[in-house]
Amino acid sequence: MIYVPVRRLTQKRRPPLANDDLVVGLDIGSTKVCAVIGERNENGTLEITGVGMSASVGLRKGVVVNIEATLRAVAAAVEAAEMMSGREVHACWTGIGGNHIDGINSRGVVAVTGKNRETREIGQDDLSRVLEAARAVVIPMDRQVLEVIPQSYIVDDQKGIRDPLDMIGVRLEAEVHIITCSVTSAQNLIKCVNRAGFKANDLILLSLASGRAVLTEEEKELGCALIDMGGGTTDVLVYSQGTPFSTTTIPVGGTRVTADISDIMHISFETAERIKLDAGCCWKELMEGDDDIIVPGVGGRPPLPIPRSHIMEITLSRMKEIFTMVKTQLDNLPLTRPLGGGIVLTGGGAQLLGAAELAAHVFKIPVRIGIPLPNSLGGLVDEYRSPVYAAAVGLVLEGNDRERGNVSEKGGGAYPREKGQTPLFSRLAEWLRKEFF
Repeated sequence: MIYVPVRRLTQKRRPPLANDDLVVGLDIGSTKVCAVIGERNENGTLEITGVGMSASVGLRKGVVVNIEATLRAVAAAVEAAEMMSGREVHACWTGIGGNHIDGINSRGVVAVTGKNRETREIGQDDLSRVLEAARAVVIPMDRQVLEVIPQSYIVDDQKGIRDPLDMIGVRLEAEVHIITCSVTSAQNLIKCVNRAGFKANDLILLSLASGRAVLTEEEKELGCALIDMGGGTTDVLVYSQGTPFSTTTIPVGGTRVTADISDIMHISFETAERIKLDAGCCWKELMEGDDDIIVPGVGGRPPLPIPRSHIMEITLSRMKEIFTMVKTQLDNLPLTRPLGGGIVLTGGGAQLLGAAELAAHVFKIPVRIGIPLPNSLGGLVDEYRSPVYAAAVGLVLEGNDRERGNVSEKGGGAYPREKGQTPLFSRLAEWLRKEFF
């Protein structure tokens, strides 16, 4: 049972201070909710001062199915982070993911009006117009644009330009990666955060946040695939030449491994999860011995011994299937060059013993476990240096950039943030507050 302070759900919080120095990331997943509090010091550098985690039972494959359970999990995770940092949270940057996320590549073209008609220097207005033209794609009424990420620009047939500002040209094209999400999923997520007593500053794609925290610029430039293994889904974000190229979701996650152990061994889901965490392995060479695992009996029956090798076979089979599904997706992508940066595994599923070795065997390219980079943040390094906190730490980093008005480092390049994205969710959050509070 999750303890939730009464004040959290019954009292309205005071509005956040304009000069608040806190940046909070909130990762609401299918099995857990992670909250990370970052605090700016005198030099403006971020330091992690609090982390919190609580069990999540209100989401299924990234979609809210129980609002009350979700908001209680959110409140409990933030409460734990507050107690560690000694600060009170008012607002947070919330991550969104799941099977409803979809990504497409698009292109827009405009004539350059320029800062000066005589010289035709490309200005900020030209960049805004070409991005608006690129995002003019037909999407269903029940979906909305979450992110528009510039990949590269083309000026008068000159390709591969990262920043065309102040260049001289007549024709400007932009290649972008558009990420869309379900309108109702976004609304329900914001509603849960607001009802828990916090303001949702904006929704940020979880896989983008994870990439922000665990990937190096060299890996992004060479091309790599970030595989975020969550409880309900496995999110795959592919970088090519420094920017996101593909966003896909595999509707299978770590809970499927637990369910397999539970079904085959005829034990409860909770017991299977504990066995997976304590004795799970998906690479035979790393398994130490074949001792029996003693499982408590059900209904007064005697304890049941289960060989570790049986657990390993079950875990290996399901993890190999997940990686094979991801490989199929990657093989179908029209990449211009191979993924020289390899594969980076992150999320809770990456902690399973042998996950990196099995992935390297399936993908035939180098694989590493992604944890928040040591040069990104200071503070409680030992607390957040784990794949579990990768997305939440990335939300803090991305939220800090947006609060300070810096260019967004989406995809690893210094690109201007596409205007009009944040107000969409601000208006949505404001409507929810007026409607339900």
